[in-house]
Amino acid sequence: MAQPILAPVMALVLWSFVMWAWLYATRIPAITRLKIVYDPRRPASEFDAAMPPEVRWKADNYNHLMEQPTIFYATALTLAFLGLGAGLNLWLAWTYVALRVIHSLVQATTNVILVRFGIFMLSSLVLLIMALRAAVYAF
Repeated sequence: MAQPILAPVMALVLWSFVMWAWLYATRIPAITRLKIVYDPRRPASEFDAAMPPEVRWKADNYNHLMEQPTIFYATALTLAFLGLGAGLNLWLAWTYVALRVIHSLVQATTNVILVRFGIFMLSSLVLLIMALRAAVYAF
């Protein structure tokens, strides 16, 4: 029987692909419009600096979805393997995913740092609680 916690895991995976698509849907037209040429011999920061901020925000968020959420995936899968993927753990997982989606939308649209940071800290706290709950049973 599948563990319910696998649903928020897959939701965040699919959200990452939404951000991936949004990244390229804005980056490719910007490259074309601004005639930006990528030179692999130059630092990547020069390429990023040539991009409008509103375009970079999507790429930055996609990168963020490849960072801390890896801890979420490991934690959620641990809970699933332990048979603890329902109840409060499921609620925490969905809360984490919802906060990461909100974080993405803030970063990709307005990028208000204080708002984004608050959402990030709240999602980090939710993830920490999940990890501690998994650790209690794993050890």
